[in-house]
Amino acid sequence: MNRIHVNSTINGDVTEFLCDPGASLLDVLRDTLHLTGSKEGCGSGDCGACTVELDGEMVCSCLVLAAEAEGRTVATIEGVAEGSVLHPVQQKFLEHAALQCGFCTPGFIVAAKSLLDRNPNPTETEVRYWLAGNLCRCTGYDKIVRAVMDAAAELRQERTPA
Repeated sequence: MNRIHVNSTINGDVTEFLCDPGASLLDVLRDTLHLTGSKEGCGSGDCGACTVELDGEMVCSCLVLAAEAEGRTVATIEGVAEGSVLHPVQQKFLEHAALQCGFCTPGFIVAAKSLLDRNPNPTETEVRYWLAGNLCRCTGYDKIVRAVMDAAAELRQERTPA
């Protein structure tokens, strides 16, 4: 089978890879590029564990063909922190104990960051609606929502000049 040559920007780095025509973006991220933060929970786009941003829009990477990343920008959980400095969403997940097994956490963090990039002052209802595509079997969601709300408050303070 012929492999497809793909050029993309992943987490700010120009990247090229070869993939099978039917390979999902998730498979290439994990198996070819060794970016294993995104998880496959369902393979059908129902759980959100594989959430990434593609050209600034949230997608389930299990549903996107890797070849569709040609010329596009992909942001994964590995690109959320800046070096060893956690993004406020990541820090608040830790502070609020908004994770247990951690399998769903990368998808929740990518989704939460995506929300806060668009809306720095979401209501609790907006947070719950935005994260509705991400499923967690462990936490009950309240700590996750509190973490996102707290991260939003911190980000607003950082954006407001003193």
